[in-house]
Amino acid sequence: MSTKEARFLQQVEAHSGILYKICRIYQDNPADQHDLLQEIMLQLWLSYDSFRGDSQFSSWMYRVAFNTAIVFFKKEKRRQNTFTTAPYHQLPEELHTVSDQDEQLRIFYMAVHQLNKVEKALIFLFMEGQSGKEIAAILGITPLNVRVRLGRTKDKLKYIIKTLGYEF
Repeated sequence: MSTKEARFLQQVEAHSGILYKICRIYQDNPADQHDLLQEIMLQLWLSYDSFRGDSQFSSWMYRVAFNTAIVFFKKEKRRQNTFTTAPYHQLPEELHTVSDQDEQLRIFYMAVHQLNKVEKALIFLFMEGQSGKEIAAILGITPLNVRVRLGRTKDKLKYIIKTLGYEF
């Protein structure tokens, strides 16, 4: 194994959690998640020579992984999500309070799957603890745009969760 390969594998391993989370956000099915992970790894390796070190490796990896996930998602022409949001007037009369962490996570991922690709990326990066400036650099938008879109996306997620009949 060459030093280039070893460096690449070491850096990817150090940030592998990012890849698994992106795959889970953009794909429902575990087999599709695995396929997406393989595609992301391939694209990371093919574009590794373009990594100049101007940013952190993890920031560069985010950008490649998100772009790959978006292209993969479009290319697959997947079946429609089985989750649909109820119109506003059809909100459940009684909301079920969920306190179990695993159940909250399941409901959260159901709601996230209804977001568009940019909203998914924003929520993911926000939950990873990235700053507005870092998110802006990764997604190629302004920090002000990050704040506005993030606020709207959080509101949208709350609405989707409520339409599913839950609250945390």
